[in-house]
Amino acid sequence: MVDDTATSDDQPSPELVLDALDDPGCQSILRETADPMTATELAEACDIPRSTLYRKLEQLSDAALLREHDKINPDGGRTSYYQRNFENVNITIDEDDTFSVTIEHGRQGTDERLRDIWSKMGDEL
Repeated sequence: MVDDTATSDDQPSPELVLDALDDPGCQSILRETADPMTATELAEACDIPRSTLYRKLEQLSDAALLREHDKINPDGGRTSYYQRNFENVNITIDEDDTFSVTIEHGRQGTDERLRDIWSKMGDEL
C-alpha cells in the first residue's frame, strides 16, 4: 500500500514555492481549490482573466501546490479539474545555510486515487 502522506523526493525549489505563495492570484486559487474546480469556475470565483489564470495554474503546478486531473465526459472529450495538493509546506535551512522545501501531501481517498489512474490512462490514449 502506498503512503500518500509521504513527501516526494522531487521537491520544487524554495523560490518556486515562495513565489507562488506570495502571489495574490495564486493565494486566491489555493483558497478556492479545497474541492476540485474547473478553470472556468476558478476564473469566475477568483475574478481572474482566463489567460492570467492559466499562468497561475502552471505556476502552482510547477511549485507542486496544485494538481490537475481530467474527467472523461460521457459525450466525449475531457474536462480538467484543479485541486489544492498539500496539507503543509515546510521551509528549512540547514547547517550550510541552504534552504530546502518539503511539501506534505494529504492522504488521498480511494475515489481520488482511481480518478488519477483514469486521468493518466486518458493521457496515454
